[in-house]
Amino acid sequence: MSYETVSLDRDGRGVATLWLDRAGKHNAMNARMLSDIHAAAQELNTDASVRVVVLAARGRTFCAGGDLDWMRQQFDAAPAERGAQARVLAEMLQALNTLDKPLIGRVHGNCFGGGVGMVSVCDVAIAAEPVQMALTETRLGLIPATIGPYVLARMGEGKARRVFMSGRRFGAAEAREMDLVARVVPLGDLDAAVEAEIAPYLETAPGAVARAKRLARYLGPAITPEVIETSIAELVACWEGEEAPAGIGAFFDKRRPPWQE
Repeated sequence: MSYETVSLDRDGRGVATLWLDRAGKHNAMNARMLSDIHAAAQELNTDASVRVVVLAARGRTFCAGGDLDWMRQQFDAAPAERGAQARVLAEMLQALNTLDKPLIGRVHGNCFGGGVGMVSVCDVAIAAEPVQMALTETRLGLIPATIGPYVLARMGEGKARRVFMSGRRFGAAEAREMDLVARVVPLGDLDAAVEAEIAPYLETAPGAVARAKRLARYLGPAITPEVIETSIAELVACWEGEEAPAGIGAFFDKRRPPWQE
């Protein structure tokens, strides 16, 4: 199957690479991209020939967060439509999180907002210097809601609270300290580091790997339908408040929001 905003590569070993493929837009997420990632994840999950999936990105940026045009559409949308769009993001993340195959993140460049959410659902992520990350939502009057369950599951509450609300940028070394990524390497060593994570899986039983991954999710923090619904409701509530319209309006107008004046 072909996609508009992502692409899939497969090799003869059973390794598939899911590429975020909007390099000209810094792989910023819009509705089409969310739908494409979800569909690609489902395709890979049902392909018995695929043993390992690598999540990677074309261009200089892993993921810049939300696409500006998509955000502008949310700015003018009714609450029901905002909730529907939040659900699309939540379902995409859950499709990646529940992938039966090992998911290895190949992270380079900037990684903001929803991009951090995608890194959080990887079983292991390798970052290349000089990556910059941030949960920037609160700078716009929003919150990292639908990605929140996965960020907290990855980092743990204590570490996540260092960056979950502040919107500040942090580098690869701090991302490693907070367990968001497993290793940090020079950009030139990134592919070799990813390959080192792939290799052990090619000597394991695929069915046992899938069962072990499902058990790990069961034993770890529960991301239930109720948790996902709460995250969606919280994001919609932000949109309906005073801060999000003020913050996003200021962003589009290239002026400071009220809390920065």
